[in-house]
Amino acid sequence: MTKVAIVGGGPMKHIPNLTEYNEENMIWIGADHGCKVLIQQGIRPNYCVGDFDSVTEEELQLIRDASHSIEEYEAEKDETDLEIALRKALSFHPTVLYFFGVTGGRLDHELVNLQLLHTVEQHKVRGIIVDNGNWVELKVPGTYKIEHDDAFSNLSFIPFTPEIKGLTLSSFYYPLENATVQWGSTLSISNKLISESGTFSFREGIVLLVKSRDVLEP
Repeated sequence: MTKVAIVGGGPMKHIPNLTEYNEENMIWIGADHGCKVLIQQGIRPNYCVGDFDSVTEEELQLIRDASHSIEEYEAEKDETDLEIALRKALSFHPTVLYFFGVTGGRLDHELVNLQLLHTVEQHKVRGIIVDNGNWVELKVPGTYKIEHDDAFSNLSFIPFTPEIKGLTLSSFYYPLENATVQWGSTLSISNKLISESGTFSFREGIVLLVKSRDVLEP
């Protein structure tokens, strides 16, 4: 099982402790400032990519010295640094692909980063965005088992298409049976499991599964 993690340069307060995800043989890819984040957390990047316009020359030299491999691009390009990192990540044909440092900050970047989960799914890869308060996955029609997680106990099922059909939630505090949920509806927001595991299923549409917790500001 190949796992890859991409780290972007999102606000530091949103980035979790990456060492908790640093499994054996994990491939770490830093996108621009994300390389500095990895180094600061004691993880040597396997690859660093980007135009590095968000770091100083001194920081860039540190990244060059600390990384196994670095690929530098011109600032004017048709792809974001994160999309370049994603292309690199998919070249390893991973089974799981994590994204860190891709939420918070600029809303336009955050929204398009969520859309990258669709690109990942089209490659039949499980894509996961993680920050200090959220765990996000994109799901296509099917039946899924979900385990209770103390770290992210709130569960929401958000339509990523105009509607989702046949949403069924079993072993949830607010169960559903064959429900249609329209874009913008709050019907399937903020639920919880009532046992150690449950299932959810739907037959049409695309769903963003958001597991979350309340994060207190310092």
